[in-house]
Amino acid sequence: MYLRSLTLKGFKSFPHRTRLEFGPGISVIVGPNGSGKSNITDAVLWALGEQSPLAVRGQTMRDVLFAGGAGVPSASVAEVEVVIDNSDGRLQSDFSEISIVRRLHRSGEGEYRLNGARCRLADVLEVLSDTGLGKEMHSVVSQGRVEQIVMSRPRERRLVIEEAAGLGKHRKRRHRAQLKLERTRANLERLLDIEREARTRLRPRRRPPGARRPFPGRRSCRAPPRPFPLGLSPSSWRP
Repeated sequence: MYLRSLTLKGFKSFPHRTRLEFGPGISVIVGPNGSGKSNITDAVLWALGEQSPLAVRGQTMRDVLFAGGAGVPSASVAEVEVVIDNSDGRLQSDFSEISIVRRLHRSGEGEYRLNGARCRLADVLEVLSDTGLGKEMHSVVSQGRVEQIVMSRPRERRLVIEEAAGLGKHRKRRHRAQLKLERTRANLERLLDIEREARTRLRPRRRPPGARRPFPGRRSCRAPPRPFPLGLSPSSWRP
């Protein structure tokens, strides 16, 4: 598995579409100062999902867009495509090439594409988690990174070693699993509250104090009808 190609358009010092081809082994990019050599490293790191503008030598993420030059207008979209060779099948994919595209519009809207299909950043990181690549891995070591690692605190150095050993992906998966458990627990508590409220409404209402109740075995106090005397009509009979 190796980096096969890198395509840049509107990213920093590359206003026009520029494609760099790589092969197995070591590739070296040579150029004078200010020609944009470090921008290539920034482009790879940015395409792999870097979210910090400082990591790509900017103040805001919009700084990666081409700002314009002599006779060349500024770019409205920055796009970087990284193509990884997967002929050895190291990546869990049926494709022999893995294409990762990241775009950023000047409005601030961004998107990721994996082999042409729009996806989330989490999908890109999941694909790269078993390869040693990614924004938090150390496949890209920029200027001053080695000194930063050497001068870092023990805890930070430990995280660096864990990331290099491939333990970071398991930590992220555990964190996602814990978040799912917390959401499930919150949903369960909400369902229990709804159930308790429904049970309260379904209970028969109690009679208020002092309400009259029928006495068990009570007989009617009404007197039976009196017979009419013989020879008298009901209309002329008086009690």
